[in-house]
Amino acid sequence: MILHHYESSPYAQKIRLMFGYTHSSWCSLLSPAWPPRPNVDPLSGGYRRIPIAQLGADIFCDSAIIAQEIAIANGNSALDPFTAAGPALALMERAEGEGFFAAITSVPTRHLLGTMLRNFGPLGAYRFVKDRSGLLKGGTSKPAEAAAAKEIMRGLFETLQDMLAVQPWIGGEAPGIADFAIYHPIWLHLTCNGELPPGAKELRDWYQRVGDFGHGDRREITQEEAFESARSSTPRPLPVSETTHEATPGQSVEIHPQDYGVVPVRGTLAAVTTDRLILTRQTDMFGELHVHFPRRGYVLKAAS
Repeated sequence: MILHHYESSPYAQKIRLMFGYTHSSWCSLLSPAWPPRPNVDPLSGGYRRIPIAQLGADIFCDSAIIAQEIAIANGNSALDPFTAAGPALALMERAEGEGFFAAITSVPTRHLLGTMLRNFGPLGAYRFVKDRSGLLKGGTSKPAEAAAAKEIMRGLFETLQDMLAVQPWIGGEAPGIADFAIYHPIWLHLTCNGELPPGAKELRDWYQRVGDFGHGDRREITQEEAFESARSSTPRPLPVSETTHEATPGQSVEIHPQDYGVVPVRGTLAAVTTDRLILTRQTDMFGELHVHFPRRGYVLKAAS
């Protein structure tokens, strides 16, 4: 698998740690932190968010779909976000929903600025802020203000501490998708100079254990290597498609996230399954590509 990512991306950290846990070998292609991303835009059709994964001529958008691919490759259903249930699922959705933006807005502005300057330099920090200021336009996400964000993080830490006081992992006795999905907003919070609550030993120990998985066997590759992988491959066979009222296979459609980064990718609907939407893109550079999206949290509609 090729992962198009940047080092300080929290959702990419989620996937990198899953590679570590599964002892996976993978290819890393570093991307700009903001569009345009010449290494991956021609493959994905301009999907706004990151990371994006690639297996030949199949392109996987959204960390939920990437996680499912890792689960399938390793025969570990506990890593599949679409099989999560009960308290683990509820906490995962809470962490990746309101917790994700609260992880940032609960941190003092001067600390955030210092983080961006370290990661991107003065000009890069300016470009990062300018890009992210438009990220929420047209989406459903409404980040909490500082005071409310602090309360969200306090409640999340408290719930985690209570859960981990009686079991070593979010789902019970073994790691699962919830551990990685809940870890990465906290990792974001700490890299922005936020803090874990004093005490909370079990929470701190769990955070250390997840981080200790590392990133697996990582190999850096070039843009041309990724492009050649797409050019020299054909998409894998499509699954049987379900019926959906939004569109039918073969129809020209566009797909975009609901919450933020609402930039549509256009193509021909190839298949719809319980978990995902698959789009065919005919390109001059690579021939036929299949671009995969989660069904949950994404809008599918006929192309305008």
